[in-house]
Amino acid sequence: MDLGLRGRVALVAGSSSGLGLAVARTLAAEGAHVSICGRDPDRLARARAELEQLGPGRVLATAVDLRDEHACADWVEHTAEEFGALHVLVSNSGGVPFGPVDAFDVAQYRQAVNDNLLPHVALALAAAPHLTAAGWGRILMITSEAVRQPHPGSGLSSVARLGVLGFVKGLVDSLGAAGVTVNVLAPGFHRTAALDEQYGADVETEISRVAAGLPLGRIGRPDDFGALAAFLASEQAAFVTGTVLVADGGNTRGIG
Repeated sequence: MDLGLRGRVALVAGSSSGLGLAVARTLAAEGAHVSICGRDPDRLARARAELEQLGPGRVLATAVDLRDEHACADWVEHTAEEFGALHVLVSNSGGVPFGPVDAFDVAQYRQAVNDNLLPHVALALAAAPHLTAAGWGRILMITSEAVRQPHPGSGLSSVARLGVLGFVKGLVDSLGAAGVTVNVLAPGFHRTAALDEQYGADVETEISRVAAGLPLGRIGRPDDFGALAAFLASEQAAFVTGTVLVADGGNTRGIG
């Protein structure tokens, strides 16, 4: 299936590793020009080299601290200037410490909002004028399955990331007439370097334990997630907007 992404310009945040890189890989393989960012120059350079081998599009790699709204805006503007347009924004943010809701003070909640919510807001506000000018656009915001099924051990994430949903609902109305769709991707467990680091020496045991509790009997592969993001960024998903699409192997049992 041709996703209609060849020649489109995509900006993918937090994309030097993990799920962000998986999304960038798929978009590059579909022929899109891809702008990626990260904070580690070496990891960013490796990601760029990998992406340049996947498709005919160009790859722009920029060091960006997504917690800095001005840096976010500058990156968006630089991308649009470099490629002459912007069609796809995939916003992403870093993780937060684990723990129940009463394990943190107000300052830590404020920091979580700054780290997990505001990067999405900053990037979307900067990208919106370019997407509307193009008359075609896709905004995908990567959050977590916690926005649909809060976990007792993910207090900060469950609170901070929920603000993304309210922001998306507003953007749907503001940008719909310009042909821009806005959706949320809510991933569960996927095998990334961050997950390996979290579990350390017990990673294989812990992954097996988590997988046993999922209806599909396995955790996700990064490529699973990349393919899903590419579909939502495609021509075929033109009538899908305002949705929260959970990719967690069936872990979320709630209805609605």
